[in-house]
Amino acid sequence: MVSTFWEQVRANGLKVPDDRPLADLTAELTTMLGDPDPAVRDGIAYPTLSTWVREGVYDDLLEGLGDGMAAGLRVGLGEDGTDSVFRRAASALVLTACLDRDNAAHLVPADTVVRWGDRVAGWLVREQDLRGFVPGKGWASAVAHGADALGALADSEALGQLELTVVLDVLADRLLTPTSHHLVHGEPDRLAGATMRVLRRGLVGLDVLEPWLTRLGRSAQPHRLDGEDPYLVSGNTQAFLRALHLQLALAPHPPPNRSDLLLVLIERLRESNPDLLGPPVGTPLGSGLTAG
Repeated sequence: MVSTFWEQVRANGLKVPDDRPLADLTAELTTMLGDPDPAVRDGIAYPTLSTWVREGVYDDLLEGLGDGMAAGLRVGLGEDGTDSVFRRAASALVLTACLDRDNAAHLVPADTVVRWGDRVAGWLVREQDLRGFVPGKGWASAVAHGADALGALADSEALGQLELTVVLDVLADRLLTPTSHHLVHGEPDRLAGATMRVLRRGLVGLDVLEPWLTRLGRSAQPHRLDGEDPYLVSGNTQAFLRALHLQLALAPHPPPNRSDLLLVLIERLRESNPDLLGPPVGTPLGSGLTAG
């Protein structure tokens, strides 16, 4: 349950209390980020920390706060189905707020941003608990929150062409890692959104993007495996490619090479959907992989 103290903070519009040291408040809120009760985690801890970051409360302490959130990404890493995922996923959200604040006010050194990016990348590709909404406990959404953090990184001036290419590789690695989780809680859209933020920088050329999309496209067509769900990886990747196509086609602020990217992406979608998009007129559908 949320304490009376924090209920009063919320009632006061999340103003910083003046009767306790900020360090003590931050330590308590950080612990609350891992609470399985969504009223504590999502109702108090995250909105309070993110509001204080956005309003500049931590401007002189942003590096330390971000480092603390990056450390939170390692809490229980490797576990699946336990409550430790809430701490990791919520830490990624607060770290995203720190990155957004730095993007707006340029408060930390570039190597700090890159260090945070390394922590996010290392966590996201190793995360085992890919649950979205957890009944009775609210949102975990580690993949979606990790995507948001990568998107904020992509907006940072600290990242150049090389680092942005690494961000794309991390996104692909996350999608192509075998998992028993189908991403059905908006994660493909958030991963595509992070990709769009990389593309909008205009620093990564087609010489990198085309083989990157080809790598994803090869894994987006389901292959029958004895005793295994052929859609476990391909379904997530296919959903991502479709989400990216939608965002590329309809984005009000498209990347500079949208037309060329759409042509490549459409070709990858055709190749990975041969039953729907590939056969000539008169060829029966279903001549490839049959549904269960």
